[in-house]
Amino acid sequence: MENMCVLTWLIGSSAVLAMVLWPRWGMLALWRRYRELAHRELAEHALKHIHHCQYSGLKASLDSMAGAVGVSRNRAARLLERLEILGLVTTSDGDIKLTPEGRSDALRVIRVHRLWEKYFADHTSLDETLWHDEADRREHITSHAEVERLVEELGNPRFDPHGAPIPTASGELPGMRGVPLATLAPYEQATIVHVEDEPAEVYAQLAAQGLTVGSVIRILDSDVGQLRLDVAGTEQTVARIVASNVSVERVESREDDLKRYPRLAHVADGETVRVVGILPTCRGLQRHRLLDLGIVPGTEVRAELKSAGGDPVAYRIRGALIALRRSQADQIQVEPIEAVNQQGILDGESL
Repeated sequence: MENMCVLTWLIGSSAVLAMVLWPRWGMLALWRRYRELAHRELAEHALKHIHHCQYSGLKASLDSMAGAVGVSRNRAARLLERLEILGLVTTSDGDIKLTPEGRSDALRVIRVHRLWEKYFADHTSLDETLWHDEADRREHITSHAEVERLVEELGNPRFDPHGAPIPTASGELPGMRGVPLATLAPYEQATIVHVEDEPAEVYAQLAAQGLTVGSVIRILDSDVGQLRLDVAGTEQTVARIVASNVSVERVESREDDLKRYPRLAHVADGETVRVVGILPTCRGLQRHRLLDLGIVPGTEVRAELKSAGGDPVAYRIRGALIALRRSQADQIQVEPIEAVNQQGILDGESL
């Protein structure tokens, strides 16, 4: 019996040791891989931060790096020493700069990050406030082959959904477009070309107010603390410090751009309207679905039947009866059709 107990103990101990020490899948090997990945993530985030500072004309410092990476100053110092040993950064009198190798590594990570954000925007229904964090997670584990598949699927895009340029495979990075929103004078009109997605709380506020890439805006009034804007026909008030995250390109003022078109969600039962366009805030799979349904400028839509709760509503679109949620219909700008024209369409007459 004693021998059996010893044998059982030896077998159990061997199994535990195998679980811990197995070369590839043991707990120790997995821990080492996790630790290496964590170190690489910190290093790549640090390189991205230093590149952002150089690209923006700012000065990277030990304190700014610690804050950007989310570690203590002492740990940031050890990380910086490691990056310098690897030949990725140089330091002189507190000034931190990337070497050519460091810049190449930083641009590679930035390229992957922005490609993933573009993918989330165009091919998923992931909420836009989550794009950045999910891209942050994937940028460190995406293989070269996966990057090439992304590029092919997306059509080699030049900008991410926030309007930031995507580095090319050869490491070229165009300059940022536009001027700060707050530099516009009252009554000037512009198109939003870039929205900074950090900090996340500020980006969420801008997105909720319709300040997204492609939106047409006009300054209605401005003072020391805030701006009053017309955003695609809707009035919004934005603090100047928040507006500093938005870049725009001035455009020639056209009344049509900011005409207060009603939304399809507010069309009365039995009314026929003509589609003007889909708001830039409608992205990804939701936008693709609306376009696939034929909801493009010029399409005529008739509100035919509301559900018992009022949502969704059935619309007659290109001869088919389509149910749309209120949240979807609220993304579609429409214009009324002249009564005589509307009657002719309903009667099937050629006008």
